[in-house]
Order: sequence, then C-alpha cells, then structure tokens
Amino acid sequence: MGRYDGIIFDIDGTLTSTNELIFASFNHITKKYLDKSLTNEEVVSLFGPTEDKIIEDWFGENAEKVKRDYYSFYNDNHAMANLYPGVKELLQFLKEKNILLSIYTGKGREASLLTLKKLEIYDCFDLIISGSDVKDHKPSPEGIEIFLDKYSLDKERVLMVGDAPADIKAARAAGVQVASAVWDSYAREEVLEMESNFVFHTVEEMKTFFEKEV
Repeated sequence: MGRYDGIIFDIDGTLTSTNELIFASFNHITKKYLDKSLTNEEVVSLFGPTEDKIIEDWFGENAEKVKRDYYSFYNDNHAMANLYPGVKELLQFLKEKNILLSIYTGKGREASLLTLKKLEIYDCFDLIISGSDVKDHKPSPEGIEIFLDKYSLDKERVLMVGDAPADIKAARAAGVQVASAVWDSYAREEVLEMESNFVFHTVEEMKTFFEKEV
C-alpha cells in the first residue's frame, strides 16, 4: 500500500506554464480600459483573489464587460500556455494507481476549466476546486478541507503540490503534507526558505518520487 490516497495540485506554475498568458490577459484589459501597462511583478502581486474579483474591484460598473473581454483574450490566446513536459504522463500514472486527484487553485472557475480542457488534462481530476468555489482564497485551507471531507480521506495520506508560499500555508493549515514544485515558481527563494516536506526541481524528479510512494 502506497503512502497517499489523494493528491491535490495547483495549476499555474505547477502543472501549466500559464504565467505569460495571464500577464498578457491582464495587460490586454488594462491597456484597453485604463491606458496602462502592468509589469509582471505588478500582475503577480494581484494573485490571490480570482480574476473576477480583481476585475470587479478595478472596474466597478464596467466589470461584466471587462470580464468578457478578459476571458475572450484568455481563450483566444491559449497557444501561449502549455503543460510542463511530463505532466500529462505523471497524471495518467497516478490515475492508473487509483489515486484521487484534485485541483485547488486561486484561479476562477472559468479560467481554470478553460486551461484544463484546452491542455487536455481536465479528465484526470476527480474534483476541481477553484477560487470561485471557496469563501476564502489560498492560503485558506478551505479547498483542501473540501477534498478531505468529500472523500473521507485521512489527512496524513494526502499531499498538496504547488509552487507558491500560499500552497504551503494552506497545506499546513489543513494538516496535510506539502510538496513544492520550483521549476517555474515566481517565489522560488521564499518557497525554499519555508521548508516544505518535499521539494521537486523537475517534473521528472516528482514522477520518480511518486513511482516509489504510490
């Protein structure tokens, strides 16, 4: 019997290389409606609330129109995004081992489903919990707790995999183990300083770990 019954993954920076698309999508609406460009760092500083919440806070009564524009651009330019090499094979391996797989992301549901479906990994997951599905976004453990409760899982047999400090904080608050994926983390040094249970520098390294542990 392996170590884990359930594994929870973040999306951006963990499974998918989507930051370039996210940066471009936000700049599309800020240039169009505010005549303003954002640096990558400025976009990263927004991470936490969903895209919908950020747009509502920024654009008020025009928010619905801006959302449609944002998601249209995000959809039409999805060629800018891709899976990290080896991710699909890793997910398929875990499914073959009958491990329950969940997503817990700060992305809103619309963007999450677009990315998972366009990159053809949507069907790998038993549960998808986006920022739209929780009251409090990460680092709240709410999304992890929903997964634990839905499948009556022992928290000691569940692992959260993510690239950000918020993933580590959420996992610790929920009482599950946490693995940090640092192959494309925008907060790599901070993540390393937080001393996760496991740190993976490549997808292949993570796959080798799971081959031994599940």
